[in-house]
Amino acid sequence: MELDALYQEVILDHYRNPLHKKLLADYTAKVHHVNPSCGDEIDLAVSTDHDTIIDIGWDGIGCSISQASASIASDLLIGKNTDEALLLIEEFNELMHSKGVRVGDEERLEDAVALSGVSKFPARVKCALLGWIAIKDSLARSASQSQRN
Repeated sequence: MELDALYQEVILDHYRNPLHKKLLADYTAKVHHVNPSCGDEIDLAVSTDHDTIIDIGWDGIGCSISQASASIASDLLIGKNTDEALLLIEEFNELMHSKGVRVGDEERLEDAVALSGVSKFPARVKCALLGWIAIKDSLARSASQSQRN
């Protein structure tokens, strides 16, 4: 099987069977993000304990890329400390802005490398980044709330 076909299967599997697509009852921070380019939306909540991501739950509407990407991101980042999660988010962001030049480190990004082909289509990059940006925003809100307490 060709690599592009395999990557497409990974994306479709996450779209059809999304991971962590549930709203959390107990969370540290919650955000709502919209991709104004196409109308994709995501509600995402993160539960942290000190500097560790305990859980991520999300719900949203949108294209297969935005939905699969949120599934991939949440699955990859649960259990990570926030510093490592932010590094992975930045690594994925760089991959998405590489215009097809980068392929991504499968050891670090796992299933997220399946989205590397999206970087060739600038109009779809925001779709792929929607969930990742929502997680980054929720981690920032979580950190700011813990500093207040």
